[in-house]
Amino acid sequence: MNKTVNINLANTLFHMDEVAYNKMRRYLEAIKRSFANTPGSDEIQADIEARIAELFYEKLENERQVITLKEVDEVITVMGQPEDYMIDEDIFDDEPKAKTKATGSSGRVKKLYRDIDNKYIGGVCAGLEHYLGFDALWIRIIFIILALTTGFGFIAYILLWILVPEAVTTSQKLDMTGKPVNISNIERKVKEGFDDVADKVKSVDYEKMGNKVKSSSKTFFDTLGDVIMFLFMIVGKFIGILLILIGAATLIGLFVGLFTVGVLDVIHIPGVDFYNMVNSTNAPVWVVSLLAFFVVGIPFFFVLYLGLKILVNNLKSIGNIAKFSLLGLWLISLITLVVLGISQAAAHAYSDSVSSEQVLNFEVPIDTIQISMHSSDLYQKRRNMAIDGVMVTSSESGEEIMVSDDVRLSLKKSKDSVARIKIRKDANGSSFNEAKEIAGNIDYAYAIEGNSIVLDDFLTTSMSNKFRDQEVWVTLFIPEGKTIQFDNETVRCIRMGSRNDRDMGRCEVPDHIWIMGGDGELKCQDCPEIMEEDNDGENGHIIINKEGIDIDIKDNGDSFEMKINEDGVKIKADDKNEGEVLNIDLNEEGDGLKMNIDEDGVVIKTKEK
Repeated sequence: MNKTVNINLANTLFHMDEVAYNKMRRYLEAIKRSFANTPGSDEIQADIEARIAELFYEKLENERQVITLKEVDEVITVMGQPEDYMIDEDIFDDEPKAKTKATGSSGRVKKLYRDIDNKYIGGVCAGLEHYLGFDALWIRIIFIILALTTGFGFIAYILLWILVPEAVTTSQKLDMTGKPVNISNIERKVKEGFDDVADKVKSVDYEKMGNKVKSSSKTFFDTLGDVIMFLFMIVGKFIGILLILIGAATLIGLFVGLFTVGVLDVIHIPGVDFYNMVNSTNAPVWVVSLLAFFVVGIPFFFVLYLGLKILVNNLKSIGNIAKFSLLGLWLISLITLVVLGISQAAAHAYSDSVSSEQVLNFEVPIDTIQISMHSSDLYQKRRNMAIDGVMVTSSESGEEIMVSDDVRLSLKKSKDSVARIKIRKDANGSSFNEAKEIAGNIDYAYAIEGNSIVLDDFLTTSMSNKFRDQEVWVTLFIPEGKTIQFDNETVRCIRMGSRNDRDMGRCEVPDHIWIMGGDGELKCQDCPEIMEEDNDGENGHIIINKEGIDIDIKDNGDSFEMKINEDGVKIKADDKNEGEVLNIDLNEEGDGLKMNIDEDGVVIKTKEK
């Protein structure tokens, strides 16, 4: 078995078996000997090693893979043998001599770089010339036209200047032109560079160059480019800091929330009890919290990591294994939460009910039925801990139960002379059978005491039934002509579905005495008298009660108002022909005041005892 040897190419460490290493070492030594006396030999050697490292890196599936003789032979085939490219002036002719071995595909795909050797500003147009095959002059004209007409040209140029890298190394310059990066082209490119330098040195005006160096070492556009790049670097750093703050704050908040929920679940804080009450999936609260932590936390971890990458240029990568592991964990958590959510929603998909109807057997025949409401002591004591009228507590036997105030009362006319009560229990479930079973498990009670029927204003059910929108509908069928009276001490704002002749709300009905009418409508017995709208469409009312008299009559534009109460007497009349007349007469223990106002003027009379 061959040993594994490390080789360093362009500051990149590769693992090779011994046979492959020996061949690659001999290959690099041959290249070095071939260019020993060539100008720029060190640069040629460095570019060749960089290209070899790039080819090896493309073939690696992971960082620990060992390079074998097969990969070495494939790279040498692409790069060519050094003896095929001995130093010869023919290599710089317009049509070089054919070589004996293949040197790589001439159809290599071009890469976009900025050509800084032929730049005017940032080298963008010169780079596009190589990439698109158009003359750089026309590309510059297009950018100028777009910049002057729409402004897009300026924005596009700045973005390309920032995002497109410049061609610095020989390999990058060959990639920019689409030429194969092999020994021949690397040597050619380096030699051309040295020839250009030599020509420039021969033709340079040293006096002019000296003056230029004294005046400025950079062109205006170079300086402008440096300023723009500096500003974008500052903005990028600011964005990086912002991403770090957002990611870190979110992760810390999620971690604290996860830890808090776990502690609350262990010590049975009431807030977690409510979760157990509504949770139909039986998934523990800490499991749901952990899944939510992964679903929300993993994306924000990558936000934090991106911010660190922006701020720290040489930040070590977490590796593909870690990235894909986190991605898999995120997908599993998300799918699990979706499944739990669907299961939770399905638990309320169907509704059903169970009903029972019984005759109200009062001890003696009665004409008045009194309705009272009985409240749970436990419910009243812990009402502040209820959510939407539902709370969790324990029964006298120690069983954990739910208590709800979702009880509704309706008064309807009985079909005969017998009073009846109908109790309907409603609930939701994942099927009709389950909904009916949960509804049947609702506990609700009532009692008859003398001429009173005492109704529970709450319902209870075991925690094992979970919260499934349980509610109770109580319907009292009252014979026609029976009087109905509410116990003001126990009945407050009840949830009623009954009609009454005064259109009173549920908080007003218990304050009055009612009779069941023949049409099934409750008739108020102690409400103020009201004169309704007459046949001519005129409005008015007459109210006589313990507070006094209130009369308001309107007829064909005339009006008359009178109020008599503890404040005195107030009369106001308005005749459409004669105008307004106001007459006030106040008397108190022999003292009095009379005032008349009409079209003739004002008359005031006073009398003192």
